[in-house]
Amino acid sequence: MSAVTPAEEKVDCNVSPSLPAVRPDKLKTAKALAEKAVKMQKVFTVLGRYPVIRAGLRARGWVERLLPNTGQGNSAHQGDKEKDEDGGNVGADNAAEIKDRGDDGTEEENHSDIYSLLSRFVRNERTYFYWTPRNDSIDWRTLRPDQVTNHYTNTGIFTTKVGLCVNLRNLKWFDTADHDTFFPRCYRLGAEDERHAFIDDFRRTACSSLLKHVVETSTRTNGAQEEKGTTESNAQVSAGVISTALHRCQEFLNILAHSDIDVTEKTIAAVEEKQWNHFLQNYYMVVHKGASIRGSAEFVSRCQAMLVQMQDVCPQLDVDGVNNIWIIKPGAMSRGRGIVCMNRLEDILALVDSDRAIVKDSKWVVQKYLERPLLVKGTKFDVRQWFLVTDWNPLTVWFYRECYLRFSTQPYSTKNLDSSVHLCNNSIQKHLQPSRERHPGVPKDNMWSCTDFKKFLQQQGRGSKWETLVVPGMQQAVVHTLQTAQDKVEHRKASFELYGADFMLGNDLRPWLLEVNASPTMACSSVVTSRLCPSVQLDTLRVVLDRRNNPNAYTGGFQLIYKQPAVEPPQFVGVNLFVEGTHIRRPKLRNRRQRLPSARPCLTQSSRVHPSSEQSEMITEMPASVRQSKLHESIEECKRLQEKRQPTPPSPKRDQQERTEVHSVNVVFEQRVIESHNESKKKTQCLGQGRGGSGVPPALRNFSCKRPTHPRSTTHHVCKTPLKRNHGVNLWKSFLPRTFSETCYRPCTWATSFTRLKSLPPNILTIYQKPSMETFQIESSYRFHVQRFKQTMSRHCAG
Repeated sequence: MSAVTPAEEKVDCNVSPSLPAVRPDKLKTAKALAEKAVKMQKVFTVLGRYPVIRAGLRARGWVERLLPNTGQGNSAHQGDKEKDEDGGNVGADNAAEIKDRGDDGTEEENHSDIYSLLSRFVRNERTYFYWTPRNDSIDWRTLRPDQVTNHYTNTGIFTTKVGLCVNLRNLKWFDTADHDTFFPRCYRLGAEDERHAFIDDFRRTACSSLLKHVVETSTRTNGAQEEKGTTESNAQVSAGVISTALHRCQEFLNILAHSDIDVTEKTIAAVEEKQWNHFLQNYYMVVHKGASIRGSAEFVSRCQAMLVQMQDVCPQLDVDGVNNIWIIKPGAMSRGRGIVCMNRLEDILALVDSDRAIVKDSKWVVQKYLERPLLVKGTKFDVRQWFLVTDWNPLTVWFYRECYLRFSTQPYSTKNLDSSVHLCNNSIQKHLQPSRERHPGVPKDNMWSCTDFKKFLQQQGRGSKWETLVVPGMQQAVVHTLQTAQDKVEHRKASFELYGADFMLGNDLRPWLLEVNASPTMACSSVVTSRLCPSVQLDTLRVVLDRRNNPNAYTGGFQLIYKQPAVEPPQFVGVNLFVEGTHIRRPKLRNRRQRLPSARPCLTQSSRVHPSSEQSEMITEMPASVRQSKLHESIEECKRLQEKRQPTPPSPKRDQQERTEVHSVNVVFEQRVIESHNESKKKTQCLGQGRGGSGVPPALRNFSCKRPTHPRSTTHHVCKTPLKRNHGVNLWKSFLPRTFSETCYRPCTWATSFTRLKSLPPNILTIYQKPSMETFQIESSYRFHVQRFKQTMSRHCAG
């Protein structure tokens, strides 16, 4: 009876019933590797067939964690969802790839059991690296900061046809470059305003195309015309069509120069629509059916001059051609499905209106077709270029040094609008046989590497243009596209994404961006892709993983082309820029207690009586009746001034009480000032004699200095009123905090008279003590104001 550990029994019954018993040494090794991977946070999950990614991660000590109902060879996560425009399975593991890598699959079978054991050991551990074919395979909101994934969220703003069409219009807010210099004109036919803009563009392009047709026809030897192959080649059209084209082009230039502002005469819409329809029919006769124009030689010089002016404002004039071909793309489809080319306005609008559901969602995109691209031996091609984004703030872009070309199976012609001629997608061309009319120098598998293309340019004497014009142009187009999407992509520091951009080259080798694809195909469908696709995957791991621990690590074919400083997203971009106004309300006044005006006017009036010693002697020499009359006059004048300056009190009852107190104190002060000069020996008396002998005014005898029992707020007890000269009898209100004037903190009225503190009885001094405060701030303020109050009283009472 063989001894089998419980762990081995669990592995044997859960991994596969057909697997033989696992040896203890292999199990021990697998367990040690799994524990080490978990400790170093090297657990990954790959969805789909990505053998190169799996091999690259395992070579770095990573262990794969299989998700439920998935396996290493399971292709359920692929299918149509994982296919991009090339139609190949993402990361396809075919025989050609294995053969090119020098791997016959035996080693993979020998290690399959150990990989299964490792996956079982880490099945309950956290995954730290995700590689998935779609960005919605993993919910990025549930990821931790240390978990890496190969997708960003909301990248559809530049990886979809509609998103790229709208997003590049905002480039003017991020860079001085013009998107019309690298991206063909594009419109959403589902949006009403863009639909009208497309119609205007189609008509204007027809005018400029007609002018180019007149110039090019006149340059042919002996006036020979291009073969049309139609029965209407001998038809003629009036020269008025050229005059109309010149007039419409001049109107367009005036609009750009804002010279049409003062134009008041406008053509009726119905009449103008009829004129446009008549012009387009004549244009179709001349360009599409080969009709000639009577007397066109007389307009050649004018047409050339107009084209020179149009070239300055229309960067795409050279690639527009003369046939006015537009390519219509349904935004809801991929891999070239539903894409057609048309050259008549009514046919384009009819096709779009046939599917109202797509029109409603604004997913129909129409783009100007590049009628004059660079051809290789008479065959059209496009360029697939990879680039990698490792961060969005700051934006960090890596550009792959190698790319490949994809050819059409049919020779190029603008007279044949079939998709097999104008679409280079492998998903379309792989179902077609190469035409017999195609040049034999074009590869049978329809693909070239960039090295092969550079050799072709070298034969034409333009070999240096690849490094000086083509590659920099593609890099700038990629960076400008990402700049416009930077503030809209949900970026996270632990994510990255590999993209595939498609370009076409003009006759001048200027690159034109067609679209950007997320999850580009890694199918090894040819000799070129069998070499490049595994390399770009391994180099992606070098950039993403190796550079985290070593910034100087080897990055393979990727080179850093752009890294900007960290910036905040713009507040607004493009069409979202607007000005919004709001009603400005009048600020409300703070509900503060209105303080009673001080007795400053009274004190100022009194200062006229005794501001100096000479006046004091005059007052002393006055008879008692005269002094008494002067006293009453000053008091009455103070009352009149107070009535003029008196504000509306918030509390009538409290205001009346304080007015009575102020009046009593004024009387005491004025009498004390006069008597202090006449009876200097009686300084110990607080108030003049004849008041009952108690020294307390009748209005203040019942005044209570006791603190109330109810709690009061102490948040604003610090006095902010600056010290002012001659505050009169209300001087204590300025020296002490405002709340001291209330009953809770009001000092004893004995101290409010300006008598020397030396002459106050001992029992009065004990009454004038600091109230019981609750905060240090109030206590400090109280001591400060008491000290200033004593000093001021001493100065006034001196002499």
